[in-house]
Amino acid sequence: MTGTDLSALEPFEICTIRPPTENASLTFRLTRNCYWNKCRFCPVYKMGAVFSRRSLDEVLRDIARAKALDDLMREQGIGSPKYTQSDYSKLPGLADEILQAAKKAGHDVQTRRAAAELSADVDPRLAWFFSWFNDQTSLQDSLTHVLTWRLAGGETCFLGDADGLILKPEFLATVLNEIKSRFPSIKRFTVYGRTRTAARQRSLADLRAMAAAGLNRVHFGVESGSDRVLAFMNKGESSAEHVEGCLKIKEAGLSCSVYIMPGLGGTGLSEEHATETARVINAAAPDFVRLRTLEIFPQTPLEKALKDGEFEECPEEQIIRELRIMISGIHVKTELLSDSASNLLDLYGKLPEDRGRFLKIIDDYLALSDRNKRIFSFNARLQSFLGQYGGLPEDLYETLSPYLREEGINMRSCPDDILENIIRAIRSRLMP
Repeated sequence: MTGTDLSALEPFEICTIRPPTENASLTFRLTRNCYWNKCRFCPVYKMGAVFSRRSLDEVLRDIARAKALDDLMREQGIGSPKYTQSDYSKLPGLADEILQAAKKAGHDVQTRRAAAELSADVDPRLAWFFSWFNDQTSLQDSLTHVLTWRLAGGETCFLGDADGLILKPEFLATVLNEIKSRFPSIKRFTVYGRTRTAARQRSLADLRAMAAAGLNRVHFGVESGSDRVLAFMNKGESSAEHVEGCLKIKEAGLSCSVYIMPGLGGTGLSEEHATETARVINAAAPDFVRLRTLEIFPQTPLEKALKDGEFEECPEEQIIRELRIMISGIHVKTELLSDSASNLLDLYGKLPEDRGRFLKIIDDYLALSDRNKRIFSFNARLQSFLGQYGGLPEDLYETLSPYLREEGINMRSCPDDILENIIRAIRSRLMP
């Protein structure tokens, strides 16, 4: 038995879209979706998602709901003496107990994931992608989310969705104070932001107030340092705003993390994209540079540009050559991370100290034969897929079945054209 009134427990909204470093963080939505939502390459909010700001009362209520669920799990012995993976098996039964108590009390509690409502003509690859994203969160989703956070140490929190910097410092401070009072173990708070917001909308005093309230890091999608690439992709920001926004964030005492997107210039602007991105990194000197290789998702404006001949996708080898130019051209102190499933090579370390090691990894790949490059790409993409999902769906398993051996998967007998198609099929399902 528990002293908690089970019938009063409810789920809270979770940030599905968040940085890879925040995958195990406790999350709360301060806004919903993206108000810009015009970037040609982005598939995330293109299927009917509507931007909205959440009220302070809504957010505070979600924080209280998360705390109640966290307390209930502890009452039920979950996490005692320590949290373990086996605790996940206890959550369905706990969610069912809450549901039954709510029904008896005449309450209607969301208990199942709400599948994204997509039209029948949506590309199957995009349907796969969106099957993992839900605006409505079930009770079991919320319990799982809190447990995942606890298993990861319970020290990080991400506040979403797409641009936390549009919020007034007073709003953010109230939210942060409430979270810290309810979850005192949290040591790091992060948000996504737009460099234009930091450069044009928020004063230095605003950003310093956010830092004083407890915000630690801002993640910016810089994507490119080329103004021509940014304009073509309808990013809505310039390279100058990228630099100004990053410098302002750092001056305010916040950690600055930027994402760059190898391949975003296509074949036509590949070298410019690489050299100009290195220029912006040198000028902005962010604390972290994160690689997120371009993947063209179906039913996005960029896919239309590809079909219309306005954009030509870079082959993987050209993307790796872009990386060589970028890494060779970055001279400021920063940390490089390849923490996206879309990336081919594992490049983790510090610049400029690890430049030689990075270039050796790149040159070793470039020295491979075309056939071995394909085998390398297949193995890397498959490992990324298994890392994200834990196994293969039935259709991919059937595709790979002719190449399954006792010792594992051997693609040496797979023809080049089929191998290319398999690599593309796996890549299309990776969440960047």
